[in-house]
Amino acid sequence: MNDFDRLLTLVISEAKSLKIPVSDRIDPHVRINSRAKTRLGCCIQKRESSSFVIELSSRLTDAPETACRQTLAHEIIHTCRGCLNHGELFKKYAAMMNAAFGYNISRTSDPEEMGVKSGRENAKYILVCKKCGGEFPRTRQSAVTRDPSRYRCSCGGELYLKGQQPAKEAAPELDGITGYLLVCTKCRAVIRRERMSSVVRYPSRYRCSCGGKLARLK
Repeated sequence: MNDFDRLLTLVISEAKSLKIPVSDRIDPHVRINSRAKTRLGCCIQKRESSSFVIELSSRLTDAPETACRQTLAHEIIHTCRGCLNHGELFKKYAAMMNAAFGYNISRTSDPEEMGVKSGRENAKYILVCKKCGGEFPRTRQSAVTRDPSRYRCSCGGELYLKGQQPAKEAAPELDGITGYLLVCTKCRAVIRRERMSSVVRYPSRYRCSCGGKLARLK
């Protein structure tokens, strides 16, 4: 079982060793969220005291330590001035941590790639972002699963329910095309492959040059 408080102290010291200006007002006790299904971590700013609380999903309790440290590193960067979003300054500090400590901090992380249970085991609905390809499992029906197009991902992209091809993103005409076709869920570029390969079998493990996840069309 991971000791979140100990790992938080460790990651803060890593950031400070690189002169990354994380806040000195981070609560040393990590809050555990047992209800978080789609996110692994969260940085909460208490405006009345200008302090920060780091919250982690209970799914990380028995996850690989590296997954916990990477998530904590992501969240403490948000405590730096000008880094509440995922803008250029956030990316700069994330790149520094990645290079120094082997993390893979990005705007979003794939739990399965980090060795963390995806949270989809009991999901009846999976929402997908048209823009970044992010997927969000839901265990029960709600307003967002009934009409996902009314809601947005944190990146600003429109949501749709997995298994229901978005009308505005219909697959291209495939008549007369041989081989296999992959599509980028972010930029919608179509990639052709002549023969069966790992990328054709498991497209979601690969990325387009724009960074978007791949999906198989044919």
